[in-house]
Amino acid sequence: MGRELVIQLASEGCNVAMCDMSVEEMAESRRLALDVAPSGTIVSTHVCDVSDEESLLTFRDAVLAEHQTDHINLLFNNAGIGGGGSMVTDERSTWERTFNVCWGGVYLGVRTFLPLLIAADEGHIINTSSVNGFWASIGPDRPHTAYSAAKFAVKGFSEALITDLRVNAPHVKVSVVMPGHIGTSIVENSLRHGNHEVDMEAAEMVKLMSDMFRDQAPMTAAEASAEILDAVRNDRWRILVGDDARKLDQAVRANPEIAYESLTLGDLTSGAAGTPFSPDD
Repeated sequence: MGRELVIQLASEGCNVAMCDMSVEEMAESRRLALDVAPSGTIVSTHVCDVSDEESLLTFRDAVLAEHQTDHINLLFNNAGIGGGGSMVTDERSTWERTFNVCWGGVYLGVRTFLPLLIAADEGHIINTSSVNGFWASIGPDRPHTAYSAAKFAVKGFSEALITDLRVNAPHVKVSVVMPGHIGTSIVENSLRHGNHEVDMEAAEMVKLMSDMFRDQAPMTAAEASAEILDAVRNDRWRILVGDDARKLDQAVRANPEIAYESLTLGDLTSGAAGTPFSPDD
């Protein structure tokens, strides 16, 4: 989704600064963005670990220098990895790496760039949570604690920022994005950037799972990014992305007591848990 956001923003003539851990991936994103961007659009790339404050401060300073600016208008906190599902069986380092990227990246991103948003005539913060920010599960037999805890934190933080910004910086808006199953490479990237040790056979299995997760998703990253940007244009603060996200949100709100009673996502969204849905939902 990060790549698609860069491409779509650049296509509209926005100057964009992106950060990632992979020089190669960013170079490809930049090439794709400049292919569709108007002449003169600036798309810069910066190596940065969003869980590390010093790394983000270096990123910020590079953005100011390369873009010759004293402000920004849009901040997308979108980095995310999985891992550390269990407090019982997973290594603490893996758990904390996931939490520190998925939550810490958002918190530190806002801390780092908020002064530059306040310096602009108008600004907007877009924080990526997840359906796991309101439903802490990926099924009844798969613990999912680190990612879910982080995404709940992102959702609560973003909602609390609404009042904070309204009181102290009313020209800066905030949105929280809660995607369902989107065709991204998060599975593969989690293996690459999380604290995971796997052998060759396991790595091949993860690659297969990653390809399936990306290619069999009901919504592509491009479609999701277009939906996000449209919602931001319309000043929507709560952005559910995908029919599965909207149905799951309705199901959990309608009957939260049964949300974790040996149910799958399909059970909840199909009404198998006793939550009524019409075909038009």
